[in-house]
Amino acid sequence: MENKTGYRDLDLKRMHFCFVGNMLGHHEKYVTTQGQIVADLFAREGYQVTRVSSKINRVARLFDTVQRLIRGFRTFDMVILDAYSGMNVITADITGWLCNRLKIPLVMVLRGGNFPKFIEKYPRWTKRVLNRADHLVAPSSYLAEKIGVWGYEIEVIPNVIDLENYAYRERSKIPPRLIWMRSFNHLYNPEMAIKVLARLKESEPQATLVMAGADKGLEDEIKKMTEEMGLSDSVRFAGFLDLKKKIREFSEADIYLNTNRIDNMPVSVVEARALGLPVIATDVGGLPYLIKHGENGLLVPSDDVDSMVENVKLLLNDPELTRKISQNGREIAERSAWTSVRKELEAMIKRVLGKKSTENKVSLLEKQTT
Repeated sequence: MENKTGYRDLDLKRMHFCFVGNMLGHHEKYVTTQGQIVADLFAREGYQVTRVSSKINRVARLFDTVQRLIRGFRTFDMVILDAYSGMNVITADITGWLCNRLKIPLVMVLRGGNFPKFIEKYPRWTKRVLNRADHLVAPSSYLAEKIGVWGYEIEVIPNVIDLENYAYRERSKIPPRLIWMRSFNHLYNPEMAIKVLARLKESEPQATLVMAGADKGLEDEIKKMTEEMGLSDSVRFAGFLDLKKKIREFSEADIYLNTNRIDNMPVSVVEARALGLPVIATDVGGLPYLIKHGENGLLVPSDDVDSMVENVKLLLNDPELTRKISQNGREIAERSAWTSVRKELEAMIKRVLGKKSTENKVSLLEKQTT
């Protein structure tokens, strides 16, 4: 049954996949990561899936990962690891080393807009970690390009959303109802959204802003800033949003602001587009790879309040441009639909397992008949 195109006849649903990463979305008020979303979607389709780890403490999560890999390595046909920069590289380092020792095929999915800077700062460490993977995947051409210059071939498979949950509403003639949603952290620059609203209200006094997301130590400071600028009646802090609340808040807004200083392929931007929200984003990291200015979104320089205000006004005063961006944004978001991404992931998994099987001179198809 083996063929030249690589193990197309392989029945993946008879195999066991271990997804390793931050699986904290099973806890209330914790962000559901892409790794968890993909693992959950595979499980929903009938795949045999293990998720590790949902331990909140970082050290406990690492120990749980090591223990479960050692206990289950004889049953795992592949480990799919979410790899981030910073201290998270320690997890990728240990997990990769363990997979190599236990001879478990390893796919490493690179995430986080700061990865290119991290590999520049720690090239030997980062390359050692990446070299342990049998295959590298990234959700954006940005990461594939910036990490690829170090000599790596990286397959681009976009982040996924369950598109059925996102009902599209076209925007054209819109009021100035803005929404911002990320963690309250300096990397995501929530201060900029407040400054944009303050400047916008000089000409659009009815403008409002919803700010949502997990507090990473900055929310109280942003609330104080809002009060000092006299914007308390125009800003609503919605807190952490689960999927149901997120869809409701996004559906009621008309412009999504993305003010990040560092970014890769933010799922929040994909979600906003899926719901028809025109996006105005800073041109950092992977966002210029995701957004074509004037076609499916608008880009402004990082921390440039004046430019973001002018682009908000552009959308308010040009219904045809707003309609085009809303429609084109939805079309881009559809590329992240599970039905599409699932096929890419399955094809990738078959190629990697087929290659590993050939290297080890063990037929995966024979294994499935035993």
